[in-house]
Amino acid sequence: MSVRFVNIDRETPMLLPVDLREWVRADDLAHFILEAMEGVQSDLAVINVRGSGSEQYPPAMMMALLLYCYASGIFSSRRIEGATHWHVSVRYLAGNTHPDHDTIATFRRVNKELVRGSFVRVLELAREMGLLRVGTVAVDGTKMWANAAKGATLKAAQVEEELGFLQVEVEELLTKAEAADAQEPNEGDCLPRELADRAQRRARLEAARLALEEKAQHRTRVAAKERERAQREGCEGGRPAVEAKVRPSDQVNTTDPQSALQPTAREGFIQGYNAQTAVCAESGLIVAAHVVSDTGDRRQLAPTIAAIPAQFGPPQAIVADTGYDNTAHILEVERTTGASVYCRLQSPKRKQSAPGRPALRKSRRRQAPEQLRQRMNGRLQSAEGVRLYRLRKTSVEPVFGIIKSVLGFRRFGLRGLEKVNLEWQLVSAAFNCRRVAARRLRH
Repeated sequence: MSVRFVNIDRETPMLLPVDLREWVRADDLAHFILEAMEGVQSDLAVINVRGSGSEQYPPAMMMALLLYCYASGIFSSRRIEGATHWHVSVRYLAGNTHPDHDTIATFRRVNKELVRGSFVRVLELAREMGLLRVGTVAVDGTKMWANAAKGATLKAAQVEEELGFLQVEVEELLTKAEAADAQEPNEGDCLPRELADRAQRRARLEAARLALEEKAQHRTRVAAKERERAQREGCEGGRPAVEAKVRPSDQVNTTDPQSALQPTAREGFIQGYNAQTAVCAESGLIVAAHVVSDTGDRRQLAPTIAAIPAQFGPPQAIVADTGYDNTAHILEVERTTGASVYCRLQSPKRKQSAPGRPALRKSRRRQAPEQLRQRMNGRLQSAEGVRLYRLRKTSVEPVFGIIKSVLGFRRFGLRGLEKVNLEWQLVSAAFNCRRVAARRLRH
């Protein structure tokens, strides 16, 4: 009995035109993303309204391309361009076109509002399907690598020292250039390149110096804002007034000046950002995502909750770990949203009276945090509090694990706080697409 094999013919061209829809499975994520992007407002996209130059790719197609690739672990613009050739689903999304990597990178960089609109659109679609109801929200942050080398981080004093050395070197090179003018041209050919290298290095250091000054001003604004928040909520706290002055210990990275050295439990200090996320505990969907340079989470509860789109309504309960122990933020969130915050607070540090002196009298500003602490302890010890606080480990923490280990997103590809925020929202929208599409298939 002869063995029969399927005939594999790679030489004969196809007799009929190819229908890309037949090459993509019915349960492929591409179908859901296309459906989601149909409802995105096209006026959010940055396009050339003059119509000059080459034809533009449709914004909905480009956004779908980015979402699918990020959901599939393809992040760089060059790899996305390559995927339009070898990845069948990506080729289907792109309509058998092949945007070059520069077009993809530019589209991603300038379309902040479109990315934000796509993030909201996916959540709206989930709500229409009955998969999203903002009830209990878990808040947490994770440290992500920046697109910058850790070794490029300098202290303020080192920046000034480097600038001084460069000034001396440039003056010496100019002196040599003047002397070389009287010699053969070949002998002075290397001097302009050396001067150009020094000029580029000096430009980076000047940008680093400017970033240090901006950080000092930001520190002053944050301290004033925290102080106002504490006074408004009637509690003691808030950072004391600080002068907008660069400190010798301040650090800056010459590659990405807005990134910072972030402490992590497993990798030590990394050059990166603090990515904040609010996750709906019932659905596991990300409802708010933003990035900060702060190394801690203490001042991020109120901004993260405020980042939840208003059309989904305020949460009913908010769960956060000890890192968000900030009385003023907790009171503000409870006052503005009406939600109950579940946060394990640290033990207060009390000042002891000197021997022989009467005990210090509690002020009204100090009573509010103590009342909150007592109320929070009772809330966490209740059966409902124990149940809700357990949701934090099963809702927000798995999200970070999937983003880092399944999608493989551990490092931002863009630089600067504004662009990094855009990319984190893009990652969050891609994560939500995967989760909503999987839930729909099960139902």
